[in-house]
Amino acid sequence: MKHLTIIVPDGENNLSSLVGSYKLFSRANDYWKERGGEEIFKIQLAGLSDQVDFYEGLFSVKPHTTISRISKTDLIIVPSLNHNYSHTLSLNDALISWIEKQYKEGAEVASICTGAFILAASGMLDGKNCSTHWSAAEDFRMRFPKVKLQTDQLITDEHGIYTNGGAYSFLNLIIYLIEKYYDRQTAIYCSKVFQIEPDRKSQSVFTMFRGQKQHDDEVVKEVQNYLEENFRNKISVEELSTRFSVGRRNFDRRFIKATGNTPIEYLQRVKVESAKKSLELSRKTVSEVMYEVGYSDLKAFREVFRKFTGMSPVEYKGRYNKEKV
Repeated sequence: MKHLTIIVPDGENNLSSLVGSYKLFSRANDYWKERGGEEIFKIQLAGLSDQVDFYEGLFSVKPHTTISRISKTDLIIVPSLNHNYSHTLSLNDALISWIEKQYKEGAEVASICTGAFILAASGMLDGKNCSTHWSAAEDFRMRFPKVKLQTDQLITDEHGIYTNGGAYSFLNLIIYLIEKYYDRQTAIYCSKVFQIEPDRKSQSVFTMFRGQKQHDDEVVKEVQNYLEENFRNKISVEELSTRFSVGRRNFDRRFIKATGNTPIEYLQRVKVESAKKSLELSRKTVSEVMYEVGYSDLKAFREVFRKFTGMSPVEYKGRYNKEKV
């Protein structure tokens, strides 16, 4: 029998990702036994403390054991953290070291949503692909520049490390792991029991672009504000570099370093975010929305929209516009 450790960090973390992981793997074990097999995993919740409180003491979790009593495990699940990442990381140095040690000794590790901050703090993700919740992406990039953050991907799977996009999409990660450690039939069974749509690949459709301004380059911030206010107009990079008195090559370099996007990508994302709101809330046609955000070529608009959302403007309107539905 393999050993599964669901981590319960000290500090602020997310109760639902603990409960959901435990319930899904427990159900997978039960189903596996019903089909004549033996339990795949011994499942234990483990942390540094005997009890961790959630939501100002409204709920409490009493882990089965502490990590000091687990000498070897096969799979580690790291839950989502709440937003005070620095404080939570400072409380869990011993936990982070334990996870890193177990990984080096052969364990696989899966992080849920912002649990990726714990993995990244260990250095385990340096040079590797990683996903986390889109709303935490800017903070994550600033803290861990060596990690290849892929916020469009719902799940990453690389060298025995799994990460996932965020919020309740962690259920898709657990189904993914169940298929790997059990089989496809067990994964489908669990997806039906818990009513989880299997095989989702992207979180792009859920991303809300809010700009990327957690940096200290004041000129780039001025450019960002200009783009957000004038995105309906035709704007070239040459025009921007001249307007803000920055050399063309240096302009691109500074903008990418500060935001993670080229100026053109940033402008496209601002346009698409505006288009999404119109498609969600208005009766305008796709063509009307296209012209409204500064595009005149429907094919080009569709391609850019799909690049950042994973679906066409028509599909997006069909999913999110109440009147359309």
